[in-house]
Amino acid sequence: MITYPVIKKGAAIGVTAASAGVGPQSAELFGQACTRMEEKGYRVLCGDTVFRHDKAKSAPGLVRGKEFNQMMTSDEVDLIIPPWGGELLIEMLEHIDFSQVKSKWIMGFSDISLLLLVITLRTGIATAHGPSLGDLRAEAADETTAMWETVLSTASGESVTQRSSLHYHQELEGAEPSPSLFHLHTPTDWKTVSGNAATLNGRLLGGCIDVIRHIIGTPYGDVRHFQENFIHREPVLWYLENCELNTADLRRSLVQMKLAGWFENCSGVMFGRSGSNTPMENYTAEDVYRELSEELQVPVVYDLDFGHVPPQMTLINGAYAEVHVAGGAGTITQYFNE
Repeated sequence: MITYPVIKKGAAIGVTAASAGVGPQSAELFGQACTRMEEKGYRVLCGDTVFRHDKAKSAPGLVRGKEFNQMMTSDEVDLIIPPWGGELLIEMLEHIDFSQVKSKWIMGFSDISLLLLVITLRTGIATAHGPSLGDLRAEAADETTAMWETVLSTASGESVTQRSSLHYHQELEGAEPSPSLFHLHTPTDWKTVSGNAATLNGRLLGGCIDVIRHIIGTPYGDVRHFQENFIHREPVLWYLENCELNTADLRRSLVQMKLAGWFENCSGVMFGRSGSNTPMENYTAEDVYRELSEELQVPVVYDLDFGHVPPQMTLINGAYAEVHVAGGAGTITQYFNE
């Protein structure tokens, strides 16, 4: 049984730096994000870790874990959105009190996706892979990113559909700042390994493969327990995105997932757009995707709207999803079924 939190107008956003904090060079950008949220009617409550950053993290893992536990149990905090990702969230996992985790949305991506996946696997509470608070500082949010509020406001038993973007972001040298934050000029093109239209169904699980692979074989990565106790062996539809791995490392990580049983009862795999996927010799990301599809005998689709190349949809760990990809575009409908 999956538990779905829900947000309401006037909710209080708890900001804890579960990975990277806000250094002096980022304070202005973070302040803009807080202002935007307040203009939308939210209250923003920042923890002590937020304005700290040293040695690749905001604070020691124990400190971050304690602050997360406090926000999770506080009646003053309605949902939790870290400022952004980072590198060393894994240090705080052993300090989370899972017995005190309440039904509150936690949203983010990159290093934060590790926290999201662990929370859902351990508790059955849905978590939201979507924009970090820093990505919500735009004067005018693009349609894809802006869907986070609609998704997180969806009630248990209802559904929500998101459509592929028309264009995605590429860095443009000398470009003027965009009111929508991203330079959405490059045409979006959702692809399938088969080259044909594809439909995928299953319970969503996933995140940034760079970091979630590190809980394989630990008490925090028990996918089989999740399948048996929370979704009663329904098929899992994995969504994965690559931040920094070359294609050989990506391949090694996927093989490790397979050997660890993470792909048992898998109905398909979705890959987000990546600015990495550096070929190793002539070994490309498309080669990796094709091999995975052949080995698992499931459809694989890629270059979808999630991950480190914006804009990105909001995907819910634990939700049942129906995904259609055809002609370079597609839809993802998420059903908040128990």
